[in-house]
Amino acid sequence: MKITFSEISMPRSGPLVVTVTSGSTLLATAKSVDKKTDGALTAAIAASRFEGKSGQTLTVMAPKGIGASRVLLLGLGDGGKLDALGAQAAGGAVVANLAMSGEKLVNIAVDNVPDSKLNLSEVAANLAFGVALRSYRFDHYFTKKKPEEKPSLAQAKVMCRNATVAKKIYTPLDKIADGIFETRNLVSEPANIIYPETLANQAKELTKVGVKVEVLNRARMEKLGMGALLAVAQGSAREPRLVIMRWDGAPKSSKRKPVALVGKGVTFDSGGISLKPSAGMEDMKWDMGGAGVVIGTMKALAGRKAKANVVGVVGLVENMPSGTAQRPGDVVTSASGQTIEVLNTDAEGRLVLADALWYTQQRFKPEIMVNLATLTGAIIVSLGSEHAGLFSNNDELAERLAGAGTAEGEKLWRLPLTDGYDKLIKSNIADMQNIGYAREAGSITAAQFLQRFVNKVPWAHLDIAGVTWSGKDKATVPKGGTGFGVRLLNRLIADHYEKK
Repeated sequence: MKITFSEISMPRSGPLVVTVTSGSTLLATAKSVDKKTDGALTAAIAASRFEGKSGQTLTVMAPKGIGASRVLLLGLGDGGKLDALGAQAAGGAVVANLAMSGEKLVNIAVDNVPDSKLNLSEVAANLAFGVALRSYRFDHYFTKKKPEEKPSLAQAKVMCRNATVAKKIYTPLDKIADGIFETRNLVSEPANIIYPETLANQAKELTKVGVKVEVLNRARMEKLGMGALLAVAQGSAREPRLVIMRWDGAPKSSKRKPVALVGKGVTFDSGGISLKPSAGMEDMKWDMGGAGVVIGTMKALAGRKAKANVVGVVGLVENMPSGTAQRPGDVVTSASGQTIEVLNTDAEGRLVLADALWYTQQRFKPEIMVNLATLTGAIIVSLGSEHAGLFSNNDELAERLAGAGTAEGEKLWRLPLTDGYDKLIKSNIADMQNIGYAREAGSITAAQFLQRFVNKVPWAHLDIAGVTWSGKDKATVPKGGTGFGVRLLNRLIADHYEKK
């Protein structure tokens, strides 16, 4: 979607979007249009259930008196409650309404919203951000769609006073959208296209925006003793990779330790010898969602030139059953030297992360470390698709993450880590086992496992299994890959770890 900004003017053709607040209160441009059309807007409102609620829309086709092909009334809700997320949702509603309309360009008039927490330029920029996010499509594998079955809307002109200021506010948001789209693309691609080697190659593309990228192959990982990660990969014909991405954006004088982001990158998870049921197994192409978020976040940070030092590490493997695959009952030695009894080969993501986390904290000595993983089905049972699970050994970091999630609409819910849960992964023949003794507290025991590989670094684990993919359209998230986590991590870094 191409997005431009300009001062408000009446379009000679195409759709015009005007804003309305609760109680069907027309804002400035809506009032002007209503007058030019002899009350067409107020008449349409009177004949409908439109009240100006947040995200509500009402279309008036071909009104006389103006050149626009249609007028779309866009509800913003209570002006006093309008925040950035509300403005973004309004932008998403525009795309949801007009994407398949046959229109190519939409003109959106943004007026001052009385009592809003945002100024006019902020409303316009965030509305544009919502337009961009909702416009995402992953449809390049369709070969026989008719023109009328494809989205037509390709450009949005956001009109407001001080358009130059709004554009300036929008510019970094546009770079964040690029990162979100990168993540959505990666999790949407099938596993015959995205596998460890090709995902590593995709990460290498970040060098174009200034990210330093290093890729470790199997031989390098063997020398580092990454027996846990390599055990997962040994059943597949696809060779594993460990990718290290570095964005050094902080002033050299700051001498600040980096923020470390670590992602699980299982490009396809069959379950290995502990084979998953066939129903729904196709979804396991996005079991690399954590890695996708780290790559997308690095792209967003570099794109907006974040003044922070950030390192992203992703462990990339494919988990397949074969004559060379690890078996239930095997004991593997991790890079930390700790031994792991593998009771279930479908609890593989924690093995990948064990070595990736250890390597990251040993090499980079980060200020904080956050890992993301589509780790457990248990977190979906616990939290559904409304929240991601948050586990942490540091209260301050946990609070900062939760706050960033709330601000960006990517909500987290903290769960406990205690010695009682840790005892559930005690093995009879090794330092630990990779699952608990029973099915209880599955997400927590997985987090307890990871905690054994972080030493005393302030660390958080985000279990994003329930929020990486959406089965339905949401305000700014079309059905499919969500990109959940990019906005959250960007906000965390911007608010707490970036040189101002």
